[in-house]
Amino acid sequence: MGLIILLVVGGILGWLASIVMRTDGQQGIFLNIVVGIVGALLGGFLLAPLIGGGSITQGISAGSLIVSFLGALILLAIVNLVRRGSVR
Repeated sequence: MGLIILLVVGGILGWLASIVMRTDGQQGIFLNIVVGIVGALLGGFLLAPLIGGGSITQGISAGSLIVSFLGALILLAIVNLVRRGSVR
């Protein structure tokens, strides 16, 4: 049951991050889930020690959703920087 919740929340966070970064038209559901989960891990490693909270892989709370969302934004910014040469 935890894996299904992780996939759904990761997909939603990846989708919201792709809307903010304007890459929604280029991604499908699978990439939104991947961006959400990898962004959650990235946010858990980079941002959680700085601003507190954890990632959605450790449990779902308001702090973990914010950290995971910010991690997904950072991941999409890095991908845009590598792909296009600009963050957008």
